[in-house]
Amino acid sequence: MAKGDDIQERLINYSVEIIKVCDKLPDNHAGKHLAGQLLRCGTSPAANYGEARGAESKRDFVHKLGIVLKELNESVIWLETVKRSNLLPGHTVGPLLDECTQLAKIIN
Repeated sequence: MAKGDDIQERLINYSVEIIKVCDKLPDNHAGKHLAGQLLRCGTSPAANYGEARGAESKRDFVHKLGIVLKELNESVIWLETVKRSNLLPGHTVGPLLDECTQLAKIIN
């Protein structure tokens, strides 16, 4: 296992869970809006982390990790919004929110 593979794997698994949560959101205006926002910011960290791993310089690496962190931080907001709006049960969103927070701490 190469350095960083474990984080890459967690980020991919996180993306898959984001997709599953978005599919469970209601088919109404609010649900569609939240799903769209969450899909964008919740699935991009894995791809951006992959880009960071192939960075051309240390500065490029740090910049790309910053994008990963930015997207994870945005995901926390949208997941918390889903949770507080009761669009999905807390037990559906809670573990994903926890994983997102853990990943953000690791990247930071």
